[in-house]
Amino acid sequence: MTHPAGHPSGPVLRPRRLRQSPAVRRLVAETRLHPAELVLPVFVREGITEPVAISAMPGVVQHTVESLVAEAQRAADAGLGGIMLFGVPEHKDAVGSGADDPDGILNVALRAVADAVGDRLVVMADLCLDEFTDHGHCGVLTADGRVDNDATLERYAAMGLAQARAGAEVLGLSGMMDGQVAFVRDALDAEGFTDTVILAYSAKYTSGLYGPFREAVQSSLQGDRATYQQDPANATESLRELELDIAEGADIVMVKPAGPHLDIVAAAAAMSPVPVAAYQISGEYAQIVAAAENGWIDRERVMMESLIGIRRAGAQIILTYFAFDAAALL
Repeated sequence: MTHPAGHPSGPVLRPRRLRQSPAVRRLVAETRLHPAELVLPVFVREGITEPVAISAMPGVVQHTVESLVAEAQRAADAGLGGIMLFGVPEHKDAVGSGADDPDGILNVALRAVADAVGDRLVVMADLCLDEFTDHGHCGVLTADGRVDNDATLERYAAMGLAQARAGAEVLGLSGMMDGQVAFVRDALDAEGFTDTVILAYSAKYTSGLYGPFREAVQSSLQGDRATYQQDPANATESLRELELDIAEGADIVMVKPAGPHLDIVAAAAAMSPVPVAAYQISGEYAQIVAAAENGWIDRERVMMESLIGIRRAGAQIILTYFAFDAAALL
């Protein structure tokens, strides 16, 4: 038994009093989730007539534009904070031409979703070239196969303008190119899109947990993205990236993947003057779902534990494929 210092005969200190019932635990909970803090990532695929299941992500599909609009309406009804759109085009090329084509699948879907739910749900667009390039990298390649940072910025600016014109309220800059935030911000402002929000993927780590996502977007990547995504061994580097993105005008910064990098989420929350987001990525989702389907864990319990951990670390916004399930429980 533990007694207060200097009071050997005093009352026993009993922290368990505050854990004795569900009502007491709810009363003193230090971290809470709300559906409005959750963002649902979704995939829209060109050339299909009905949703296509993603085998590595049970319960997640590639949508048609029509089914995506219905999903967005369901997200708004569930009280979610936002929806993040990823495009899956039929045709790809070396510079990702479909990314800024007004008739490209992502921009068509953005217009449809913004028209349907733009007043009830924050409509976000992934701003990256990897889904649209035949080589699968997030940028334009040089003749010797390296990612050309500055040529890629030009493509990002064109893509950002196309997405803003299509109705995206938030642009998720996920390519990890140096200077991307300032370059896209300048392009948006020059065209009058001063209110368009930039969500910077500031600390985006290279990870084996992206595997299911690559099926979802039918990635054609050969090799890896280690020359532009962060090394999982490094933390100080991420803080530098966060500081640079904030200085360049990012409205929100993000850490990805969330679960393996909760220390970076906490460090970002401690230093950032703008909201911090975290992305619970496809592999994190798939691990929980697969283990639950094998009967090894309780899906709902582990799902909520993982989300509470991200929120407790300091993320104010969480992108998660569990958004509907979590919102229903909340």
